[in-house]
Amino acid sequence: MDTFSEILKITLPALLVLITAYVVIRNMLKNDQDRRHQDALLQTVKTITPVKLQAYERIVLFLERISPESLIMRVAKPDQSAQQLHTLLVTGIRSEYEHNLSQQIYMSNDAWEVVKNARGNVVNLINSTASRLPSSASGEELSRLLIEEVMEMDKEPCRIAIDFLKAELARII
Repeated sequence: MDTFSEILKITLPALLVLITAYVVIRNMLKNDQDRRHQDALLQTVKTITPVKLQAYERIVLFLERISPESLIMRVAKPDQSAQQLHTLLVTGIRSEYEHNLSQQIYMSNDAWEVVKNARGNVVNLINSTASRLPSSASGEELSRLLIEEVMEMDKEPCRIAIDFLKAELARII
């Protein structure tokens, strides 16, 4: 019995020290792991945020470039037929869209849908305006009619999309 109590006197404090050390080390490791995880998330945010901002900037630039006024200023040439201008306008939009297609990765699905709708609405506007002109119409006539159509709108499709993107970006930042 004396031997058992002597062993118990030695074993019990050692067991208590072991359990205490285990709990302390486990908590330290968990805290270290949590801190590393937070550091990794912070680093990801530091890396992704500028890329996301750049994507939104590029898409706003895309929307500005496909607005009818901007497109006309860029692609219209003197002595151009309405059909030639129509083709250049639609091709310009398609080219700009394809150039910026990868930016959707950094945007919300809603934002990308708004961008696609704006592009589609501008193409539809150009197509419908061009279809109302006779085949002998000049590019100047198409330009004038397109600008009149845009001026009659409450809000141009590209402006709607840009406003949406600005609001979404304000929520993100």
